[in-house]
Amino acid sequence: MNQSHILMIRPVNFGFNEQTAESNAFQNLDSDQQQVQGKALAEFEAFVQVLRVNGVDVTVIEDTREPHTPDSIFPNNWVSFHENGDVFLYPMMAENRRLERREDIIRKLEERFNVAHVIDLSRFEKQDKFLEGTGSMVFDRENKLAYACLSPRTDVEVLTTFCEHAGYKPVVFNAADENGKAIYHTNVLMSIASKYVVICLDAIADDDEAEMVIDTIAESGKEIVAISFEQMNNFAGNMLEVYNNKGESLIVMSQVAWGSLNDEQKEVLSGFSKPVYADIRTIEQNGGGSVRCMMAEVCLPVSL
Repeated sequence: MNQSHILMIRPVNFGFNEQTAESNAFQNLDSDQQQVQGKALAEFEAFVQVLRVNGVDVTVIEDTREPHTPDSIFPNNWVSFHENGDVFLYPMMAENRRLERREDIIRKLEERFNVAHVIDLSRFEKQDKFLEGTGSMVFDRENKLAYACLSPRTDVEVLTTFCEHAGYKPVVFNAADENGKAIYHTNVLMSIASKYVVICLDAIADDDEAEMVIDTIAESGKEIVAISFEQMNNFAGNMLEVYNNKGESLIVMSQVAWGSLNDEQKEVLSGFSKPVYADIRTIEQNGGGSVRCMMAEVCLPVSL
C-alpha cells in the first residue's frame, strides 16, 4: 500500500527573510513582524491537524531558536529522502538557510526509517552554485525524472551531479513570471502527481522547451492540468500529492490555491485525488512559499 510519510518543522522564529527576498517575487514584508511568528505557528498547527485528520503520517520536529533560521518551516529545500535509503543535502543560496541543515533531524528519522547513505552536495556553495532540493526540482519518482527550471537557485551542474548519483534524468527548461523574472523554484509552477501534472505552461516562454516538457509529461502517461499566471501567483502550482493510511490519493494545497482554481480544474483534480487544503496566508505572504515547501516527503524504507 502506498502511504506517505511527511516531515514538517514547527517554526519558533518564522519571518520575512531578507536574504531570499531578492530572488523570490512571492515574498511580501508584513509590517507587523511581531505578530507574524504567532500567526504562522497557528497556521502550521492547523495545517498539521488537517493532514492528520485526513490520515497522513506527519513527523513534526521543533525548530531551534539559535541559530536564527526564518525559513526553516520549508525543509524540502535542504534535504530529500529516497526509496533506496539515500538522503541528499543541498547547497542553499541564502547563508542563513544553510543553517537549516540539521544532522539531528536525520538521526531522529532513523528511529523509524533506514538511512543507507547521506550524499552532501553542499560543497557547491563554495562555488556559488545551488540546488535547493524539491524546490529546485520537481520529481517524477516513478519515472526517475527531475524537472528543473534554471534560476540563481538552480544550477545545471549541481542538478547533473544529483541526477548521476540518484539515477534520475534531468528535464531542464527556463521559466519566467509575467514580468519576465526567472521563477526561483520549479515547484512554484508545477506539481507532479501519479496520474496528472499541474503546470503553468505560460511560464515557459521558449516554444521548443515548452513542447519538450509537454512531450515528456505525455510520455510518462500523465494528464496535464494547466494553470494560469494568476493561479500560479496564488500558489496553485505548489501542490503535493500524498497518500493517507488507507492508500488514498490526496492533493494538498493552500486555501488560497484552491480558491484560485475554476470549477473545471477542481473537478478534474477531484476525479484523481481528494482535495485537502489549509489556510496558511501569513506563511505564504511572508515566506513566499506554500504547502508543498512545508512538506518534505520521507520516502525512506521503514524500519522493521
